[in-house]
Amino acid sequence: MLISSFLEYLEFEKKYSKHTIMAYKNDLIAFSEFCVENYEENNLTRIHYREIRSWIVSIVNAGTSNRSVNRKISSLKSFYNFLQKIEEVDVNPLSKHKSLKVQKKVSSPFTEREINDAIEILKKKNDFDGLRNRLIIELLYSTGIRRAELINLKEKNIDYVNNTIKVLGKRNKERLVVLLPFVVETIDSYLIKKKELQVSDDEGFLLVTKKGGKIYETLVYRIINSYFSRVSTKGKKSPHVLRHAFATHLLNNGASLNSVKELLGHSSLASTQVYTHNSLEEIKKVFNMAHPRGAD
Repeated sequence: MLISSFLEYLEFEKKYSKHTIMAYKNDLIAFSEFCVENYEENNLTRIHYREIRSWIVSIVNAGTSNRSVNRKISSLKSFYNFLQKIEEVDVNPLSKHKSLKVQKKVSSPFTEREINDAIEILKKKNDFDGLRNRLIIELLYSTGIRRAELINLKEKNIDYVNNTIKVLGKRNKERLVVLLPFVVETIDSYLIKKKELQVSDDEGFLLVTKKGGKIYETLVYRIINSYFSRVSTKGKKSPHVLRHAFATHLLNNGASLNSVKELLGHSSLASTQVYTHNSLEEIKKVFNMAHPRGAD
């Protein structure tokens, strides 16, 4: 009964997809069956963390990956948050649980060829959509800004004298990023088309829809996926892959790790170092060419 109520809550209040709800349902039924089989307990409101921990150990021992285990735990945690909300339990037994460590997957960046090919396709379309989409890709690749930072760029923060734009990053930390000449040209062309739309834009966002509203995350993702699907066979095509390409290509061409760190807006080098593995082959080439014994 409680599981059914929770699933209805996900469907009608949280508006989750049927696929997501089915995943939650399967996780909760599996946990419920474990409790009945091992503890003869079918009332999930009487379950404590020790039983949950035992379940976690059992699915880890069964060969389930840490990533999948964390997803199942997330389902359970959401369920107990719901029970707490409707006052069926006083405390979420998973409130102090720490997720299992998962090795970060670093996607392969786009190559310079793939990026150039995508931009060449975009150059063939000079209407509002074409110029805006081209500007989105050029900004992401030439500055390395995050998707959220891109969406919140404002016209007033462009400095045409110094060719920079102010970016509001994580934790409201501001930084200036350099605009390359070709990007400034695209901005100028785009703003002409934007002005022709004659839409109200009180907040002054740089990148907008045809109706004048601020662009949104799924739109940015769709744009990148659409154009790069034509030029790349990589599985993942997203704003972050462009950010990744920005960092990797700079490192490949001799930029220091510290410089890339500042450009990306990272607070520590550890965050930047995740991009260095893709530069290893390039580093090996430079090493073999430059080292006195490299040619031996």
